[in-house]
Amino acid sequence: MSGRGGREWTAVGRTVLVVVCTVTTPIGTDRDFLVPVTVAALVCGTVLLVPRLRWPVAPVVVSVATAWWGLPLLPFLVIALFGVAVELRGRAAVGCGALALAGNLLSYRETALWTASTYAAVVLLPGLAVVGGLWLGSRRRLLDALTADLGHLRVEAELREEAARAAERSRIAAEMHDVLAHRLSLIALHTGVLTTKRDLPAPVVERLALLRETSVEALTDLRDVLGALRESDSPALRPAVRDVRELVEEARAAGQRVALATDGTPSLAPTTHRLAVYRLVQEALTNARKHADGAPVTVRVSYDPPDTLVEVTNPPGGSRTDAEGSGYGLVGLRERVAALGGEFSAGPVGAGAWRLTARLPVTGASTVP
Repeated sequence: MSGRGGREWTAVGRTVLVVVCTVTTPIGTDRDFLVPVTVAALVCGTVLLVPRLRWPVAPVVVSVATAWWGLPLLPFLVIALFGVAVELRGRAAVGCGALALAGNLLSYRETALWTASTYAAVVLLPGLAVVGGLWLGSRRRLLDALTADLGHLRVEAELREEAARAAERSRIAAEMHDVLAHRLSLIALHTGVLTTKRDLPAPVVERLALLRETSVEALTDLRDVLGALRESDSPALRPAVRDVRELVEEARAAGQRVALATDGTPSLAPTTHRLAVYRLVQEALTNARKHADGAPVTVRVSYDPPDTLVEVTNPPGGSRTDAEGSGYGLVGLRERVAALGGEFSAGPVGAGAWRLTARLPVTGASTVP
């Protein structure tokens, strides 16, 4: 049950209890005190039920009434002390209880609290009310604090995930900037060389000049739009599209046991696919080093149409305490694969093993949003 729902039920139970005490107080009361005790019970019930009077009017009125009339109003005192203690006003609750009990010592009526048969109830019930109220109040404060912390953590996690997605988009833009800039430069270079040929017809030369001018303008626009997305401290990709085999060799040189199996020709796959495959394997190897240190890693990559497939698996291993990372790398990979219209999954399989898989469709996969 949530904290809000629990408080609503507590309020309903308190209201019912006050009404029951108000109705049953005249029962068993001596006729000589029936009218004043009934009036006192109605007053105490009213101040306990009116929200604006619960503090400090209700505890003071109930304490004075209990000190004067004694035993018939003891249930109201217990309710009042419990309510004060729930608000973590422990001193006030103890003070009101002491006022009522000490004041009733001077009473010589038949309804007095301090009789041989009521000593235990007179001491025990108010004490339990104060202790129970303080416990419930502390629990409520703790639940409120935990709920607030949970809300902050949820918002922080959402912000970090969004930052990871934005960072992956920026990485894609930077990578494509390198690739497309290189290709547009080649187009401009070759068209410029062709325009120097003297034996070409004039219309062809004119078209080539227009193509060269357009490619140069496109390259300039590309640098203006995508170049700003590269972080100032991020190095350029050299070469622009790295092969997965190089990444595996680097991991092996660092002491990681990696088995690589590839199908198809990487150069025939879309550039966006090769970039995504590199990032997927890179993140999977990093996670394996962090969470399964010493465990062998199996990498399978297929470039055969109609899909580019990646699968990285590793059995359980030891965790490293010196590993660093944001912990949102998988969020970025999911964003990259989704941008390419593919499917991505990562999670435990079997007896503690971990598997990362991605499928990138070739159709329309080369377009990066």
